[in-house]
Amino acid sequence: MAARSIIALVSVAEVVATDLADHLKRRGHDVRAVRQPWEAESLLSGKDIDVVVVGDSLSQAEGRDLLRRHGGEGGPDFILICRPADLVDKVLALELGAADVVESPLNVRELAARIGGLLARRGRNAGELVVLENATVDLRSAMVMHRSGTEEQLSPGQVALLRLFLASPRKVLTRDDIIAAAPAENADAFDRSIDSRIVRLRRKLDTETITTIRGAGYRFDPPTQFAD
Repeated sequence: MAARSIIALVSVAEVVATDLADHLKRRGHDVRAVRQPWEAESLLSGKDIDVVVVGDSLSQAEGRDLLRRHGGEGGPDFILICRPADLVDKVLALELGAADVVESPLNVRELAARIGGLLARRGRNAGELVVLENATVDLRSAMVMHRSGTEEQLSPGQVALLRLFLASPRKVLTRDDIIAAAPAENADAFDRSIDSRIVRLRRKLDTETITTIRGAGYRFDPPTQFAD
C-alpha cells in the first residue's frame, strides 16, 4: 500500500486533537501532534508533512507565521482554526495561502472530511491495492488476485473488515471494536460470529497477517511492504 499521509496537529485543543487523531488514524493516516511553536518548527522542517492543522490555542499571528515559513509551493496545506469573531484573521490567513480556515467550535468529522479533500487534491489518498504474502487485493473492486492466477470476490462486509485492520496496523482489536466499526452483513450476528468472519477472511486472503490474540481479539501485522 502507498505510504500513509502525514497530518500535523499544532496546538489543537487536547479534546479535539484526541478525537481527530483517532478518526484519522482509523482511516490509515499518520498523525503527529505538538503543542508548542518551537515543536512545530522542528516537525515542519522535516518536509514530509502533507496537511497542517493549527489550533486556536496558538495565536493567529503565530499561526500565520508558521504558514509564511512552511506553506506555499512545495509545502504542506494549512488549515487554521479560528474563533468566530476573528474575521480579519481569517481573511489574512487565506490571503497568505491557507488552504482552509474553520471556526471553532468545530465538528471533528467535518474537519476530517476537509483534510481528506486536501489529501485528494494532493494525490495522497491511501492506495487501493494491498499486497499480502500470497495475494494482491484491489479494495476498489473488492477483488482478491492470488499468486496462482485465480481471483475471488470479497463481500462488502469483508472489505469493511479488511479496511479496519489496514487502518489499525499492529493494534489489537477487540470483538466490540470490530462489531462497531465493521458490522456483520446480517442483523442477527452475535459476538462469536466474529471468529467465523475472521477465519473466512483469512482463508480468502490466504494470509497469516491477521493474528488471533487469545482472550483479547485480533491484530493485523503488516508485511514488510507496509513498514513505516
